[in-house]
Amino acid sequence: MKATFGAGCFWCVEDIFRNTKGVTSTQVGYAGGWKKNPTYEEVCTDTTGHAEVVQVEYDPDQISYKQLLDVFWGCHDPTTLNRQGPDIGKQYRSVIFCHDSEQERVANESMKKIQDSGKYARKIVTEIKPAPAFYRAEEYHQQYYAKCSIR
Repeated sequence: MKATFGAGCFWCVEDIFRNTKGVTSTQVGYAGGWKKNPTYEEVCTDTTGHAEVVQVEYDPDQISYKQLLDVFWGCHDPTTLNRQGPDIGKQYRSVIFCHDSEQERVANESMKKIQDSGKYARKIVTEIKPAPAFYRAEEYHQQYYAKCSIR
């Protein structure tokens, strides 16, 4: 099964999901904008409308979509609009791209539950939208942290 999340810099997010039990593969890329086949340089200009995202393939017998959402909520601050830490721009927004109506239902329930929990003093600004076209990022971005640790 497939899930797609944007939670800031895709290098960080990809590494977290890649090391999550039940995730069978990950790839980073761009989604949610209007520019077809954008490059990293174009997305960095914050003019393409795309978010940096990680697309996760997972085994639902080992990890549920709800559990993936728990990882998503835990790996970033969903209350900051268009930024994560020092990274600022719409490309770093918090977004869940749903691949079907069940994912959308579970994502909305999960967001409501975490908002109601009081964990965050501010309102969650995460977008929940149908999954648009996904554009795979350049090869040097794929599993970036794993590549860096080899050197």
